[in-house]
Order: sequence, then structure tokens, then C-alpha cells
Amino acid sequence: MIDVPPGLAAAQIRFNKEAGRAFVTALPRLTASFVERWELRVTGRPLHGVSALVVPVDRADGTPAMLKLQIRDHESEGEPVALRAWDGDGAVRLLDHDEPTGTMLLERLDSSRMLSRVASPRDGVLVIARLLARLHATPAPAGLRRLGDIARRMLERTPPVLERIADPEARRVVADCAAAVREVAGEPGDRLLHWDLHDENVLAADRAPWLAIDPKPLAGDPGFDLWPALGNNFDADDVAWRFDAMTDVLGLDRERARAWTYGRVLQNCLWESEEGRPLGAEDLEIARRLRGR
Repeated sequence: MIDVPPGLAAAQIRFNKEAGRAFVTALPRLTASFVERWELRVTGRPLHGVSALVVPVDRADGTPAMLKLQIRDHESEGEPVALRAWDGDGAVRLLDHDEPTGTMLLERLDSSRMLSRVASPRDGVLVIARLLARLHATPAPAGLRRLGDIARRMLERTPPVLERIADPEARRVVADCAAAVREVAGEPGDRLLHWDLHDENVLAADRAPWLAIDPKPLAGDPGFDLWPALGNNFDADDVAWRFDAMTDVLGLDRERARAWTYGRVLQNCLWESEEGRPLGAEDLEIARRLRGR
């Protein structure tokens, strides 16, 4: 039986309330059922992030793998769809999947060699940009969340949030971000986006120097995928360099990419305001530093 890590249990209860509590309670039994069903052997201590339990296992033929269990929601339900579409090109390979629970069996990468631990911030940005170029080469499969829908909802949510922002400079930044999104919302794109490719979601592998993990996929414009690498190991003076380097590698129109990056800032500011938290200083600074790019 698997012991649920306390950090995962606390995060699930904090963010998912009763659904999270039920998930944590069911995890040992659910893990055991998939170990038996897929003929796996547990080979190490479980790992976890905020939302998922990941258990090192071997398949019946000795192939190392990772068993990933998480709550199936609007973000995680697209993960196996995206991984199947990428088929290992720039991302971890999906080996098996149970649709009702969202449980996945993934190829084993080297969790001890995470991009955040072995690369300088600038080198890491270039690695991420090259991975995004490979991932974005794939058109988004049907059924995923769509950036156009997300943009429309963000613009609908913006006016009441602006009324609650007391600081005039912060309010102006958020209003500028919304205006930029409004300009590009009619052409939201159709590429398969990762949405969360920061340097802790990039691991080394035997078959490739670096591979992406843990996508929260959607269909949209590649510019919407730049923000995580701008905020990694945040350095305000490096924002412009990172943005220019990534748009060069990806061959993006900078004005359009800036507008969709403003969209990510807007998304974060809406979340923070609606939860009663202060706006993120790093988000506001990223938006300021991208003026004129």
C-alpha cells in the first residue's frame, strides 16, 4: 500500500476541498488497483507535486515507468490527449491510460536531472524555446480547451476586477493587458500548447537530452506559451532578453506574442483578484518590461 505524502494531501484539501479529501482517501486503493491491473511492480518512493501522485514502477517486461494518479478535471483530462498527439516528440511518452480516472502510465525520465537544477537561466530558456518549437508543430486535436474561449471569458471578467484594483498603476497595467488581448482574440490559433512549460517541467532522458512533462494543454497561439519561462528564476532585467530569444527561436511575430503574453498576465491577475489576493508583482513587472518589444 502507498502512503500518501502529507504535502500532496494538504494541497488537495486546500485547493479541491471535499473532492481533494476524497481523492486522498482513495489514493492507496486506487494505486494498488492499477499496480495489479497493469501488472506493475513498485520500485521506489512516490513523488508528488500539487495535484498528482507519481509512483516509480516497472512493467511486467522490466520496462521502467511512472504511474501518475490525479483528479480528472478540465486541465488534466487533456494531458493524455496531448501526450498521445506528440507521441514522444519533445514530451514524455504515454504508455497507458485509464480515461474514467485519468490515471496514466508514463515512460520513466530522469527526475534527478531537472532543467532547473543543471542549466543557467538563459540556457534553460533556450532549451524551453526549442522544446516549444517541437510541441507547437502539432495541430491541437479536437476536444481540447480553446484559447479563444479562454480569452473571451477573461475579457468578460475584467471590468469588475478593474473596479477592485486600488493602485492606479496596477489597474492601468491590467487594462492594457486586456486591451492587447482584445486585439488578437479573433485569431486565437490552433497549435497544441503545453501552457505550463517552466524549467521544473523539463527532465532529461536517455532517448533525448530534454523532454517536457505535465502539460495542461489547450489549442491556441504559441505566444500564450511563453510566460512560464519569463517567470522562472525571475530577473526583471532579463525579461526582454528572454522574450526576444524565445520569439527568435520560435519564429513568432513579437507584437502578437507580446499580446498573448499579456493574456497570461491578465489571466493570473484575474485569478489573484477574484481569490482576494494581491496582484503578483512579477506579473506586473513582466508586462511593464515587454512594452515596446
